[in-house]
Amino acid sequence: MDLLIQDKVHDESRQGEALVLEPVIGKNNGRKLYIESYGCAMNFSDSEIVASILSEQGFETTSDFNNADVVFINTCSIRENAEVRVRNRLKEFAGAKLKNPGMVVGVLGCMAERLKAKFLEEEKLVDVVVGPDAYRDLPNLIEQVDGGQRAVNVLLSREETYADISPVRLNSNGINAFVSIMRGCDNMCSFCVVPFTRGRERSRDAYSVVVECTDLFNRGYREVTLLGQNVDSYKWTKPLPALSKGEGSNEQDNLEVLSHGEDLGEAVVNFASLLEMVAHVSPELRVRFSTSHPKDITDEVLYTIAKYDNICNYIHLPVQSGNSRVLDIMNRTYDREWYMNRIDAIRRIIPECAISTDVITGFCTETEEEHNDTVSMMDYVKYDFAYMFKYSERPGTLAAKRYADDIPEEIKQKRLAQIVAKQQEYSFYRMQARIGKVEKVLIEGFSKKSNNDYCGRSDQNAMVIFPVSEHYKPGQYVNVLVERTTSATLIGGIIPQTP
Repeated sequence: MDLLIQDKVHDESRQGEALVLEPVIGKNNGRKLYIESYGCAMNFSDSEIVASILSEQGFETTSDFNNADVVFINTCSIRENAEVRVRNRLKEFAGAKLKNPGMVVGVLGCMAERLKAKFLEEEKLVDVVVGPDAYRDLPNLIEQVDGGQRAVNVLLSREETYADISPVRLNSNGINAFVSIMRGCDNMCSFCVVPFTRGRERSRDAYSVVVECTDLFNRGYREVTLLGQNVDSYKWTKPLPALSKGEGSNEQDNLEVLSHGEDLGEAVVNFASLLEMVAHVSPELRVRFSTSHPKDITDEVLYTIAKYDNICNYIHLPVQSGNSRVLDIMNRTYDREWYMNRIDAIRRIIPECAISTDVITGFCTETEEEHNDTVSMMDYVKYDFAYMFKYSERPGTLAAKRYADDIPEEIKQKRLAQIVAKQQEYSFYRMQARIGKVEKVLIEGFSKKSNNDYCGRSDQNAMVIFPVSEHYKPGQYVNVLVERTTSATLIGGIIPQTP
């Protein structure tokens, strides 16, 4: 089924991927590292941070865990089968450890806090457990294990953003890169574990984000995706230096795009300001972001997107449910009317903007009439893409503590099937509307199905397939005339650009 969202933030083809890096010359300590990642783009971004920290300590990577001295699995607590998958994988690593008793096996990331006792003490599947805010401590923790102790650090931080660490790029195509702009989440959606596994929200230094994006552009990357659990609540405050009358500085000049707080002694960078700062890196650098929250996305952000051609006309705006009562017990802090207001604003300010969403069917106590409100919301918005799930209770969440998971499985499945069918209809509708139009496409590489075709994404984040031309190569922009479509793919041919 090709209706699922074409957003690289959730790439199923990368689940379980092992990173491989070029060795850091002069720092090899003779030990090999294997990291396997699951979950969302934030987890893969975290693996890049871990790799950067340990490569500085002299570790080289390997794509075969049997040859590794240190094996890490970076986990996800969102997916229903994640715990089973990780446990099975750890048992495979245990088999390799029998042949190599000195091997260090560890669990990183979102599952670390919840399962540390099980994996570390009860089942003794791992030697080290490390939460997402403790990666700087990895060299010390590995040293503890080398000394014969099990080691754990799952402390959450209110300050850690890893802003000073330049992440390596794992298995990259050299064209697209993720850039983390914040960590944690302050929203307490009742179905979600993220606030408990990643801690409180904190925003990264805006200048470090711009420096990283500039460095990526100078190295040939042509698209960045700014990552956060809720990018619209990004807020970084920088004290301004006291200046004499008539005195200035380059840094002061760079504050032109910042929103100023009430205190004249500080500058506040909100998400709209950060978008503008990154857009200024180069007109040739495409800017995407994920994920927005309906309660926080502002008209200022929308006008910023509309102002810059290199900020993509694509917004992922999770609705979860179209019913206000269900949204209330989900603790989403907006209602049906507010969400529709935000959709109307997007359509008014950015008419060509593609919109995608997340939908949960069968949440606790959801009635058939309330489910129909979700169906009618899909009719109202006509989403380009969607992630659709039936509700699955996650241990430790507010919903698990407060509400019974009382919708029968067959009803959940029936409602999900209806939502999927509806989205199939609208995905195809949106793609069909592009026929005859010219799309600006960033070539990412060859199509998965044929080396005779290139693939890349349109401004609206649709995948575009078109024949290879000797005049163009990956990393370049081309104009493609759309000739036909599937429900998630545009198919056409390059229009030669006039000099």
